[in-house]
Amino acid sequence: MEHKLVCVCGLTGAGKSVVSDWLVDKGFGFFRFGQITLDIVKERGLAPTEENERPIREEVRNKYGMGAYAILNMPKIEALLGKGHVVGDGLYSWSEYKALKEKYGSRLVIIAVYTPPNMRYERLASRKLSAADTRMRNRPATAEQARTRDYAEIENIEKAGPIAMADYTILNTTDVNSVHRQCERILEEIVRQ
Repeated sequence: MEHKLVCVCGLTGAGKSVVSDWLVDKGFGFFRFGQITLDIVKERGLAPTEENERPIREEVRNKYGMGAYAILNMPKIEALLGKGHVVGDGLYSWSEYKALKEKYGSRLVIIAVYTPPNMRYERLASRKLSAADTRMRNRPATAEQARTRDYAEIENIEKAGPIAMADYTILNTTDVNSVHRQCERILEEIVRQ
């Protein structure tokens, strides 16, 4: 059986990391699409805020094209696929989706995580930045920062495309156990393919 590349997409605060972490616990290799942005934020000595990250995301895409985060992560993806199934946290753009679909075909599985905006905004506002979160995966945001990010990602970086084309959609409106049960059903289907 060929190893699968499972990419998790959704708007900020939807629960992408919850799904990705669950798959890592099941033995999947892991990479995060947006780690490229956060590495640049750190290199430049900036705070990990939406106001600092957005121009960097757009700069990377201006330099490498709208498929940048998929293309720049392909060497990492290839290395991980050589060892087993892989989960990519945070697929963003339609162009990234198309680049991955062209390269991996039926090995690519997209999982969208959906949570209504007001619920996501509440969750993001309650997050606390932790020193233990060295990869900055769970950064807090105000409702206005999150709404602005939603609009920018939908309008400027084609984020809705991969969500619309997902093979599976997880509804994250209750608790983590519900998300894990949905993940279990999806994983059963993925490994049967």
